Amino acid sequence: MTQLQGIAASSGIAIAKVYRLEAPDLSYSKTDVEQPEQEVKRLHDALEISKQELEKIKEHTKASLGDEHAEIFSAHLLVLSDPELIKPIEDKIKTDNVNAEAALDETANMFIDMFKGMDNEYMRERAADIQDVTKRVMAHLLNVTFPDPALINEEVVIVADDLTPSDTAQLNKQYVKGFTTDIGGRTSHSAIMARSLEIPAVVGTKEVTSQADKDVMIIVDGIDGDVIINPSSDEITKYEQKQQEFEKKKQEWAKLKDEATVTSEGEHVELAANIGTPEDVEGVLNNGGEGVGLYRTEFLYMGKNQLPTEEEQYDAYSSVLKQMGDKPVVVRTLDIGGDKELDYLDLPKEMNPFLGYRAIRLCLERDDIFRVQLRALLRASVHGNLKIMFPMIATLEEFREAKAILEEEKQKLIEEGQDVAESFEIGMMVEIPATAVIARQFAKEVDFFSIGTNDLIQYTMAADRMNEQVSYLYQPYNPAILNLVNNVIEAAHAEGKWAGMCGEMAGDEIAIPILLGLGLDEFSMSATSILPARTQIKDLSKKELASFKDEILSMGTSEEVVQFVKEKTNQS
Repeated sequence: MTQLQGIAASSGIAIAKVYRLEAPDLSYSKTDVEQPEQEVKRLHDALEISKQELEKIKEHTKASLGDEHAEIFSAHLLVLSDPELIKPIEDKIKTDNVNAEAALDETANMFIDMFKGMDNEYMRERAADIQDVTKRVMAHLLNVTFPDPALINEEVVIVADDLTPSDTAQLNKQYVKGFTTDIGGRTSHSAIMARSLEIPAVVGTKEVTSQADKDVMIIVDGIDGDVIINPSSDEITKYEQKQQEFEKKKQEWAKLKDEATVTSEGEHVELAANIGTPEDVEGVLNNGGEGVGLYRTEFLYMGKNQLPTEEEQYDAYSSVLKQMGDKPVVVRTLDIGGDKELDYLDLPKEMNPFLGYRAIRLCLERDDIFRVQLRALLRASVHGNLKIMFPMIATLEEFREAKAILEEEKQKLIEEGQDVAESFEIGMMVEIPATAVIARQFAKEVDFFSIGTNDLIQYTMAADRMNEQVSYLYQPYNPAILNLVNNVIEAAHAEGKWAGMCGEMAGDEIAIPILLGLGLDEFSMSATSILPARTQIKDLSKKELASFKDEILSMGTSEEVVQFVKEKTNQS
C-alpha cells in the first residue's frame, strides 16, 4: 500500500481501479521495406480501426453533450476518408519503399504546414484536424493504446500528470468515479471542472503517475487530499464508511435545497454557481443555486477545430437562460489565453501568457470574434435574466470600448428586426490589482462587479497559481487581498451597485465569514459548494462579522486572519 498527499480539489471519496490517461509515445524508426503493398494494408487497417473509434466517440459525445460537441468528430472522420490525404501516403510508401509510419508522418506534416500557412481561416483549421487524426492512426500503426476518456465503460479512477479542460469535459461520471493528478491546484481548470461534474479529485500529488500502475485499486479522498494506491481490504472498508458518512452529510445539506440563503439574523445573500456548459445547469438547480454567477463561455470554443457560429452560441446561451427561468445568469465574454489555448486561432507564443494577449485584450483586437458572441448573447437576452460581464479589464478605456461595441451590435439587431431585451446589466470582472485600487472610478460606469479571486490573488502576490514552487504565496486570506476585495465592495455600494465574487474563494469556509463581514452581495462557486455554504451561512451573524472588519483588515499575515476567523466562528 502506498499513501500520497495532494490537494483536495473536489469533495467525495472514489474507490475503483486505475485508468492511466497519458499521451502515447509515437516515436518510430524510418525503415526501408521490401513489400510496400503490405505497408499499404497496415495503413488501411489502422485507418479502419481509427474510424470505428471515432464513430463510437461521436455517438457517445452526441448522446452526452449534444450535436454541437459531436461535430468535431464528424470533421475527423472526413479527414480519414479524404483521398487527397490518403493517396499521397500510399504513393510515398510505394515510391520510396518506406514503412507506413514514416509515410504517414511526413505526408501529414507536409499538409499541416501547408494549411497553417494559408490565409483562408477555414483551411488553417484543417491543420488541427489532420494533426489530431493522424496521431490516432499512428498509435494504431505502432500498436500503442490511444487514450479516449469518452470511451471508458467501467468504473475507474483516472490517473494523469494533468487533465486538459477538453479531457475533463469528456469524462462520463457514471464510470469515472474520480481522478488524481501529479500537478495542479484547487483553482486549476481540471479541479474546477471536477467540481462541476461532482466527481472527487485530488491534484498536485507530484508522483501518482509514477506510483499507480494500470488496473490496481486506488482510493481518492477528495475531502482530505489523500490518495491510497493498492489499499488493504481494511483500508477499503474504512473509506467505504467515510464515503457513506459523506453521502449522509450531503443528504442533510439537500434539505436546504429550496431554501433562501439567509444569515442568522435573516439577512439574504445570493449563492450562485459557476458553470462551463448548458449541461452544468442541472447541477446548479439540483444544488439549490439562486443563479449563475459565472458562465465561462470559453468552453464553447474549446475542443473544436473552428470558432463556434453565432447560431451555436445563441442555442447554448438560450438553453442556460431558459433553464434558469427568472434567476440571474451572469455570462462572461470570451476569456481565452493564459493556459486556455485555441490551436485554430494560431495565437502568438508569449513569454508570459497570463499577463499577455488574452481575454478582453484579444476580443477588442479581434472584434470580428467578439461581435459574433455579443450578437448571440443579445439575441438570447429575451429568454431570461441575462447579465453580461467583460473579463480582465485593466482600464476604463477598455470597459468603455467593450460596452460601445455591445451597444453597436444591439442597435444593428434592433434595425434588423431582432428581439433584444430592453435592459440588462453590464458589469466586469475585477481580477487585476490596478482595477481594484481605482474601483470607485469604475463603479460609476458599471452595473456590477464580480471579483475573480483566482487571478486577483496570483497577480497581487506575483505568484503563478500553477507553479508549485511558489504555491505558498497563493494566499486568499492575505490582508493585501482582503483590503483589495473590501475596496471593490465599498466602491460598488457607494454607487448603489452590487458586488459578487466568482473565484474559488467564494465557496471557501474560512473566507465566507470574512466576505460576509465585508458586505459581499453575491457568492458564486462550484455547484457542489452551494449547500455546504448555505448551511454555514445560516449560523453566521453578518452584523457581528462586520464588527470584526477593521481588525481583520489591519492584520499582518494570512495565519493571523485564519486563526482569528476560526476562533470567532468556532471552526476546528
